Amino acid sequence: MIKVLIVDDQAILADGIRSVLASSDDLEVVGIAQDGFQALQEVEQKKPDVVLMDIRMPNMDGVIATQQIKKRSPETKVLILTTFDDSDYILNAINYGASGYLLKDVSASALIDAVKNAYAGDTILPTKIARRIADAARLVSTDREIKLKRRFGLSEREVGVAVMIYEGFTNKQIASALKLSDGTARNYISTIYEKLGASSRAEAVSKMKAELSN
Repeated sequence: MIKVLIVDDQAILADGIRSVLASSDDLEVVGIAQDGFQALQEVEQKKPDVVLMDIRMPNMDGVIATQQIKKRSPETKVLILTTFDDSDYILNAINYGASGYLLKDVSASALIDAVKNAYAGDTILPTKIARRIADAARLVSTDREIKLKRRFGLSEREVGVAVMIYEGFTNKQIASALKLSDGTARNYISTIYEKLGASSRAEAVSKMKAELSN
């Protein structure tokens, strides 16, 4: 049984989500929180496997709540509930460790499948706005792009991947956002490491930070 916590300040919407999830024998809704502070308390007390997290809430929004949950309970999966207008929020939440996001108009069956897939470790990036999030992830200054290209000899595509590495995206999230196979994403990342003279993600990020701070 997968334990799910719903976090949304709109009671009607939260109740609707609970009803949908209750239709699956594999899912159990263990609580509903109305803001990020309540979410942290519920996670500590009820140890959910998956948190369905609204973004725009009073007191503590979903982005900060996601950050705090992943710090305190790294094994808990967080799925963001969002609208088309929340791309900046989504990007920040994913950087903080969210497993992906769902549009609030998602169908009942897709919602159930997404919760199960997130629990299994998959990254949930609906194709409707995956490109928009990928574009936001690559939205860096020309100066920064030029520095990375000139210093490390990166191609256009490699710069895009390097920036996502720098911003904290996992290999799987990079592949999903850029519509690459896992193998292709790994090949790009390996090439970037080689060009940076790095043997690990941490070392690659460190080298990019050092270059971009100059």
